[in-house]
Amino acid sequence: MRLDKFLAESTGLTRSQANKVLKQSAVTMNGKVEKNGSVKVNSEDEICFDGELLTWIEEGQYIMLYKPQGYVCSHDDGDYPTIYQFFDYPLSTKLHSAGRLDVDTTGLVLLTDDGQWSHRITSPKHHCEKTYLVTLADPIESNYQQACEAGILLRGEKELTKPAKLEILDDYNVNLTISEGRYHQVKRMFAALGNKVVGLHRWKIGCIELDETLEEGGYRSLSEQEINSFNKG
Repeated sequence: MRLDKFLAESTGLTRSQANKVLKQSAVTMNGKVEKNGSVKVNSEDEICFDGELLTWIEEGQYIMLYKPQGYVCSHDDGDYPTIYQFFDYPLSTKLHSAGRLDVDTTGLVLLTDDGQWSHRITSPKHHCEKTYLVTLADPIESNYQQACEAGILLRGEKELTKPAKLEILDDYNVNLTISEGRYHQVKRMFAALGNKVVGLHRWKIGCIELDETLEEGGYRSLSEQEINSFNKG
C-alpha cells in the first residue's frame, strides 16, 4: 500500500491532505521523516503522524457484534447512534455490515471488509437463513406455522414470501427462520397474520450463532470455521 493511502485511511484525511502533511514533515516512517506519499508500506513499518503511532489494520476482518436496541447499521445517521461507534478508528471506517438490523431490533450482526464474503450472506441467490426470536403482542394462533411454511403475501407485494420455519416457544414467543431479506419482513409477516411484533432479536445467520458470552455492544472476531461456512457453494 502507498504511504499516502495508508495515512488517509488511518487518520480520516483525504489523499490530498495526506500528501500535504507529508510535505510538512509531520510523518515519520521507521523513525525518519518521510515526505514521499508513493513509498510502499506494510504492517512491519512503524508510521507516526504528529508523533502518534498509527495502527495497521490487516485486510480480512470478520466480526460478530451483539447489536443493542437504538443503534442503526449505517455509518452515518442523523437521528440515532451507529453500531460503528463500538469500534476504534480506523477499523470502524473499513467495516460494513453483511445485512442490517432495524434500529429497534437487537442481536447478531456480521461485519467485514470483504465484499465477496458479505455478498454470499446478503445475495438472494444464496438463500442464507436468518433466525429471529420474535415476541408478539397477541397470543400465537394455530394457523401461523402452516402460513409461514406456505408463504405469506405481504402488504403492497405481489409474490408470497419464501417458505419460513416457525418454532413455537410459548404463547407469545417464536423462533422464525427466513431465507429472504425483504424490508421489515418479519414485522410485516406477522402484521399480515393480524398480530404485532413487540420484540425482535436475531440470534443466528447461516450456521453462526450469537456468542452467548457477548454483552450488548460487544464483539469478537469470527473463527476460521465460521468464516468458511459462507465460502461453500
